[in-house]
Amino acid sequence: MNAVRENARRLAARIDASTPAHRDRAVDGLRALALLAVPLGHWMLGGFRLDSDGLHNASPLATFGALAPASWVLQMLGIFFLVGGYASVLSYRRRASTTAAWLGGRLARLGRPVLGVSAVWAVLLAVLSALGVPGDTLRTGSTLVIQPLWFVGVYTVVTALTPVCVTLARKLGGWAALPLLVSVAVVDFLRYGPFAEAMPSWLSVLNILPGWLFAYQLGVSWGEGRIGKRGARLLLIGGGVLFAVLLLVFHYPASMVGVPGEARTNSHPPSLLVVVLAAAQSGAAILLRDRLGRLLRKPLLWAPVVVVNLSAMTILCWHQTAMLAAAVPASLAGAGGTAVAGLTTSPDTVGWILARIAWLPVFAGLLVLIARYARRFEAPWRSGTRAANARRALAGLLAAGFAVFALGLA
Repeated sequence: MNAVRENARRLAARIDASTPAHRDRAVDGLRALALLAVPLGHWMLGGFRLDSDGLHNASPLATFGALAPASWVLQMLGIFFLVGGYASVLSYRRRASTTAAWLGGRLARLGRPVLGVSAVWAVLLAVLSALGVPGDTLRTGSTLVIQPLWFVGVYTVVTALTPVCVTLARKLGGWAALPLLVSVAVVDFLRYGPFAEAMPSWLSVLNILPGWLFAYQLGVSWGEGRIGKRGARLLLIGGGVLFAVLLLVFHYPASMVGVPGEARTNSHPPSLLVVVLAAAQSGAAILLRDRLGRLLRKPLLWAPVVVVNLSAMTILCWHQTAMLAAAVPASLAGAGGTAVAGLTTSPDTVGWILARIAWLPVFAGLLVLIARYARRFEAPWRSGTRAANARRALAGLLAAGFAVFALGLA
């Protein structure tokens, strides 16, 4: 045990020594925190219901509404977009060539892992189907895998808008994000207010871009030095007050994630409640930056942050696969009458919550194992050969096939 600790200290010291002095450790720490909240949230707030047709999605929030405040902490995509905007500004300033080349490089880094997981799952669907896995289980699994990938699509769009965001930040500072919040508020008023019955069903889609661009724009303004502690306090207090008003006066759903069976949801697309939560989280993050940066000067705390950031897209793309790697085999055993607590039993008891907590290290271990091989999808593609071009074309076809299946188009 002492030898393991000593090796860990040495590895952490090497990582710390190799970190450039200009690296903003606080920003990397915030990104790592937001990243880890994604799998933890999906693993704890999502479960399964097993019947004769296979696995179906279920949520403990449908039974335990009092758990909704946990989603306020685990829903940290606002922090992720905030940090993304901040990092994009720094990268944009350092671009070596044209803006188009800069965007191309960043978008390629986002697209490769998505293409990889989609192509692999296209093959898995065929293999699992041949092994007798029920169609409902395959559809449930596909839905869970593609669920986090919407984020990558939205993040791609807001990244492409970075030059516009920089221009607005330089002119308006932190106030550049305000019109985005107002836009979401107007759409929410139309779809939930007195004119709701006359509104088209597609109206909510209008919230997708401004809802997530809001925190990204804040990050860009922060990176431009246009949001200080005073602005951060305004975001924290103002966002917190608006959050309470929306919950208590306008009766927004308390959960930040969708609950099966509920008519209204705050996510997909984001509601005003999600946006004001992002505002409060962003204010807190900016205020805690210096303290967090000092804390991450400790090598043993900094090393995990580096590892998580280096595997960011792998974590986002593959964490649901890690959970399914345990749940699908358990569902096949459960088809014979043996349900596995916290895995294939319905998430409607306290026992399920305790059992699911016990499963978290297993899911994490499976994710680490998968990441060992899946991280190659984050590496740049080799080009210039027919074989490489053929592999990319095949991966594209497989990914397209998986998307069609997962989205219920086939």
